[in-house]
Amino acid sequence: MTDAPINLNRARKQRARADAKTLADENAVRFGRTKAQKKLEQARSDKAAKDVDGHKREP
Repeated sequence: MTDAPINLNRARKQRARADAKTLADENAVRFGRTKAQKKLEQARSDKAAKDVDGHKREP
């Protein structure tokens, strides 16, 4: 005999979810940053702000 009938709506939605997950994973690799990179960027930003504040003149 044959297998049970397939719900086409469910199959379509599962395929769409799988495609979206694949795209998300590709974008994470392409555009994502590691935790170390984020921490380094934050430290550089904090240092730059501190340096600018250190050079301000008091009226």
